Amino acid sequence: MPVTTMDLKLIKMLTDHYWQKSDNVIDKISFKGRTFFNKYERVDRTLTQAVINQHLKGELTVAHSLINKMNKVENIVIDYNGRDPERFYHKTQLLLREEGFINFTAFTSKTEGHLHVYIHKGHTTLQEAYQLGKIISLKLAAKQPKQWRMFPSDELPPEYNILNLPYEVFAKERGASWSKHM
Repeated sequence: MPVTTMDLKLIKMLTDHYWQKSDNVIDKISFKGRTFFNKYERVDRTLTQAVINQHLKGELTVAHSLINKMNKVENIVIDYNGRDPERFYHKTQLLLREEGFINFTAFTSKTEGHLHVYIHKGHTTLQEAYQLGKIISLKLAAKQPKQWRMFPSDELPPEYNILNLPYEVFAKERGASWSKHM
C-alpha cells in the first residue's frame, strides 16, 4: 500500500532539512581511514509534502537524516538488501517482539525486495542507538545470512546516516504498552 502522510509521521523524520541525490559526486569524505564519495547534497529547506510527492513520483530522490542536532535518534533502522523480504520480515518481526520492541514499520525501497524496517524507539541517545543496532544485528545474524545494514552506524560518517524516503508500507506492528523498550 502506498505510503501516507500518517505513515511518515510515525517515522518522526527530521523535516528542517533533507538530502537530495545528485548524478555527480558532491564531496569526498574521509572517515576512520576510509574515503566516501557522497552523491547526496544537503538542502537546508523544510521537507515539504510537495518535495515528498516529487520523490514518490520518481522525479527526484530524497533522503532524510536519522540523527538530530542533539545527537538523538527516533528510529533504529534495518536496511535489508536481500532477495526474500517476506522471510526476512517474518524472522525480524519475531525477534523484535521477543526483544520487547513493539512499534516498528517495514517500508519498501526503490529496489525490489529491499526493505527499511524502522524500529520506533523514540528519543534515544546516539550511543544507545549504535549499541542496540549492533545487538539486534548480531541476534538476526544468528538466525539468517547477513543481508542488511543497521542505521545509525558509527562505521559511517554522519552524512551517510541518512535513508531515502520510503515508497510503500510493507507491514506495520503496533503492540502493547507494557514493553520493556517503550
